Amino acid sequence: MASSDTPAGPDAGAPDSAHSLRALVRASEVGFVLLASLIGVFAGFCVLAMGWATQALHELIFRIDPGQHLSATSDIAPALVLAGPALGGLVFGLASWLVFRKREQPVDPIEANALHGGRMSLTDSLIVAVQTTVSSGVGASVGLEAGYTQASSGLASRIGLLFHVRRADLRLLVGCAAGGAIGAAFDAPLTGAFYAFELILGSYSIAAFVPVMAATFTATVTRRLLDPSLTAADTLTITGLSAADLPSLILLGIACGLAGIAVMRGATLIEAGFRRSRVPVFLRPAIGGLGVGALALYSPAVFSAGHGAVHTFLSVEQTLPQIALILLGKALASSISIGSGFRGGLFFASLLLGVLAGRLFAGGLAILPWELTADPTLYALVGMSALAVSIVGGPMTMTLLALEMTGDLNLTLAVLGAAGAASLVTRRLFGFSFATWRFHLRGENIRSAHDIGWLRELTVGTLMRLEVPQVEADLTVAEARRKYPPGSTNYLVAVEADGSYAGMVPPALLYQEEPPETVRALLRDTERMLLPGTPIRDALGMFDEAESETIAVVADRESRRLVGILSEAHAIRRYGEEVSRRNRELTGE
Repeated sequence: MASSDTPAGPDAGAPDSAHSLRALVRASEVGFVLLASLIGVFAGFCVLAMGWATQALHELIFRIDPGQHLSATSDIAPALVLAGPALGGLVFGLASWLVFRKREQPVDPIEANALHGGRMSLTDSLIVAVQTTVSSGVGASVGLEAGYTQASSGLASRIGLLFHVRRADLRLLVGCAAGGAIGAAFDAPLTGAFYAFELILGSYSIAAFVPVMAATFTATVTRRLLDPSLTAADTLTITGLSAADLPSLILLGIACGLAGIAVMRGATLIEAGFRRSRVPVFLRPAIGGLGVGALALYSPAVFSAGHGAVHTFLSVEQTLPQIALILLGKALASSISIGSGFRGGLFFASLLLGVLAGRLFAGGLAILPWELTADPTLYALVGMSALAVSIVGGPMTMTLLALEMTGDLNLTLAVLGAAGAASLVTRRLFGFSFATWRFHLRGENIRSAHDIGWLRELTVGTLMRLEVPQVEADLTVAEARRKYPPGSTNYLVAVEADGSYAGMVPPALLYQEEPPETVRALLRDTERMLLPGTPIRDALGMFDEAESETIAVVADRESRRLVGILSEAHAIRRYGEEVSRRNRELTGE
């Protein structure tokens, strides 16, 4: 980095320019908003590139006409319906196995913001984007949204690291990118913004509002300018909504919450079944693809993300048995695709499932003896939001998606009520979204993208004191008195001859009226030790349990080699300082 005494020369201005640009972004809110806007443009490009690539694969593999949606095309040759996902799954499985046999699994935006302060690998993110594109391109029943957000967030994280932004700002840039990608994908900037707040940042703050909105705005504008037909759809018209519909719509929300739990459990069971089988990892997507193809012989709606099918079933009438079969087929196809190892998300799949569930619910009301009438499109739209809330999370995100799709604010109460009911049912009976559920299965205690990574980074090793007053355990008390006169130390650690931890010695006990001959008789907490990697929260719990003001820190429990000491007062003070700092970041102070 350049300094003020850098000599003048042909290249002297370059380091200064880089430094000034970094300073602008780090110190100026306007500069940061401009960077967020640029990231939104990149997110828009990611959505376009992946959308074009997926459509090209659909047209190549399934021989559909240009511009047609795979999930809404009914005249595909049966041989292609079966062979496309099966052979595509084989190629996908082999390529993924070759890439990841020596690499760790990528970190997604939620995990990055929860545990790693927004740090993501751009290379891994681009690999995931390609995997998602291929998975959806060969017909697997997964959405592109996971790839959109992964690629955009990975790029944002790399840019943030280049600018050396603070931890909170890096997390915010990741949220801007993910929100921008969702906004561009659905042509819904408010939906994208609240996706960032609820699912990627884990909170809403006034300080984060402008950067996030700038990113979703520029991402959406980029998509509209370059390809306005990518996800364009006719505006839906809802008629007949009244206060009398609200109780049944809330019941629909409850039903969608239960259905969402069933879908998440089903995907997990199928994945566990594949793991328990002895089928090689690289063959599993081929088997899953064959299963999806078999289901698609009945209805192509089970294919890919289901963009075309969503718009079809929002407006086209179907019989109740048809709707029920397609609903079960799509749920099974999505579970098979995820469980067999295809890469992608359940965001758009949950929207289609919700549309089908809503229409099925409305049809069920119509055949009841109480002569209840229900607008199928209304129930389909509300069901879409409610089931997506159960699987993906984000009640406000899905509410705004329904409102932006229709432009009808009269739906607000209906969608909010159903989304709230679905969210409550899922939280009380299951407790996770699909993303956080998969983290839970891996052993990660993540319930949202709220930043808990700093708790893991704030460890005993970062807080302990290295200079430790110590004596040998077999030293005489008289010698210990001469070495540590009254008031010289508040704590004393005893060690064995080889330097291993023996126990704590309260200094006051050295000066009791009838002391023992050696220090060993005064030892306390001989088996209570901290390790350098112990998180601060666990350390504070140990202080409460031990009722001790200081605890020794050892390298490991086998050697018991003394490396430091931690006091409760210091640990509490540092923990409080970090909590206050995170709260200030949250409120933008």
